[in-house]
Amino acid sequence: MAKFYYGGQAVMEGVMMRGRKSAAVAVRKPDGEISLYEEALNASLYQNKLLRLPFLRGMLMLWEMLVLGTRMMTMSANIASGALDPSSTGSPQSLSTLASTSEAEEKPAQLGGWSLAISLVVSLGFAVAIFFVSPLLITSLLHKQIGDGWLNLITEGVIRLLLLVGYLYLIGRVPDIQRVFGYHGAEHKAINTLEQGDTLDVAHVRRASRVHTRCGTGFLLLVMVVSIFVFALLGSPTLWLKIVSRIVLVPVVAGIAYELMRLGAANYRYRVVRWLLAPGLALQGLTTREPDDSMIECAIASLKRVIARDEPESLAVADVANLPPLAAVE
Repeated sequence: MAKFYYGGQAVMEGVMMRGRKSAAVAVRKPDGEISLYEEALNASLYQNKLLRLPFLRGMLMLWEMLVLGTRMMTMSANIASGALDPSSTGSPQSLSTLASTSEAEEKPAQLGGWSLAISLVVSLGFAVAIFFVSPLLITSLLHKQIGDGWLNLITEGVIRLLLLVGYLYLIGRVPDIQRVFGYHGAEHKAINTLEQGDTLDVAHVRRASRVHTRCGTGFLLLVMVVSIFVFALLGSPTLWLKIVSRIVLVPVVAGIAYELMRLGAANYRYRVVRWLLAPGLALQGLTTREPDDSMIECAIASLKRVIARDEPESLAVADVANLPPLAAVE
């Protein structure tokens, strides 16, 4: 079996982890307890051989970041605020009784259907307009000074990069987002601990690095750089064709950037690769914070949950027994 890379993302007052078969999110409730929710991944997507091919699997990552991530972020916000208490809808579920869990009775309410679609269209449209279209429009105003060649493309790319860094810096000043960035650091530390072969406990996770070579922040930086070269292949069409290209080629740019990220992570032992990845790792300083132990506990709980689903024999009985009770599983 090919090596599997566990991944995840920070949510409001918690951490989501994604395994081979399921995604789990552990959220700290207002009373201090951890609410643990798990759902099966869509097999038609995650087991699709076509979407696991190089340059196409980057689209799956986009799906995960946008659709799955948005749903889990919304649900975690409701749990963290006390508006939703999944544990009140059913009794705790043990690993042996997961198959009989009633989805209708116990699955927490979350963003879905048309609400999710509208939210994604608005947020994705906003992101494309700000980070892809607006740099193009700005450089078009400087056409007489920079022309249509490489200087134009590099200027557009630099503006795009500055917008990304500025955006990350500004949202990092918001107290609630600073908490999310703390959980982001906890997610990285837990994944690093797992990949180093260390014990998944608070002491070992706390010692791990809070930066990771497969982080979404580094991925975004690669997208900005790769876009310069992809858009250069189009030459100098009309402004409207340029605008259309900046929208429709986003999946292509993401696919290439994802493969470069995987390639870099797999060859990080080489000095030249470490130099190339250094800017992306440095940028994670804006999107991660040193987590406290309560954040680390959430990251461990969600990661152990998906590992227990994928490889139950790899976890001791005590590890599974000590997990918070499941709110639901589908």
